[in-house]
Amino acid sequence: MTGTVITVAPTGAESKKVDVPALPVTLAELVATAKECEALGASIIHVHIRDDDASPTLDQGRLRDTVAGLRESTGLIVQLSSGGSVHDPEADRLAVLDAAPEMASCTMGTVNFGDDVFLNRWEFIVDLHTRMQERGIVPEYEIFDLGQLTSLQRLLGKHGLPFGGHVHVDLVMGVPGGMPGTAAALVACEQAIRDLPEGTTFSATGIGRGTLPVMLASLATGGHLRVGMEDTLTYAKGRPVESNMQLVARAVGFAQLAQRPPLTAAQARELLGVPAR
Repeated sequence: MTGTVITVAPTGAESKKVDVPALPVTLAELVATAKECEALGASIIHVHIRDDDASPTLDQGRLRDTVAGLRESTGLIVQLSSGGSVHDPEADRLAVLDAAPEMASCTMGTVNFGDDVFLNRWEFIVDLHTRMQERGIVPEYEIFDLGQLTSLQRLLGKHGLPFGGHVHVDLVMGVPGGMPGTAAALVACEQAIRDLPEGTTFSATGIGRGTLPVMLASLATGGHLRVGMEDTLTYAKGRPVESNMQLVARAVGFAQLAQRPPLTAAQARELLGVPAR
């Protein structure tokens, strides 16, 4: 692997606009952020949406408008979160696929999420996986703990490869209740990924103070990167993040230093099995 897929996760479902004024929550803010991040080197956008009060929502109309707006304004691969917030019911999370994104997340197990529980029952995971197969949506399998890679191996063995035939996972590291955001934990996951189908790729997300060690370890082991204000609100000690573009620019700089420059959206599509538009 000579290039790096950079995913930007600009919003998430956890932070409040009143606490983080730079957080993009409207469609106009999201599109502007996407265009700037694409120009810097991002190739995928991982999307959570908000309502008029800037609260997390899975409203179908807003989801469809968001997918359309991002596709019209950028060449980025549009990846919707099927996780929503930890309080969203399964039916609403499955309905995310009705907005016809190019990719969607599929979390491979239940995890304690701070003071909450992010519930992902096996039957729900299978339903999400098979619906994406049927609808031509490429999944990104979100991994919050090492054992979830074994669950993914079981899923693929019982229900087949995802649409497009390529397996791509995102290691979400540093969530309170999940695996730590350390280089050692990432290396353990990288070893386990070798048991998945040949050619499987991974990106890694370091939450909070895990951002830098996870980013550097991922680049060193052939992985890709996810950055953004969903996961990181502090750029350095005492320095709040100013924008998603600031985080993407740093990721691009590290990728270039590693002699693994950012892949374009077209190159990322080819790698991940996402059809050209």
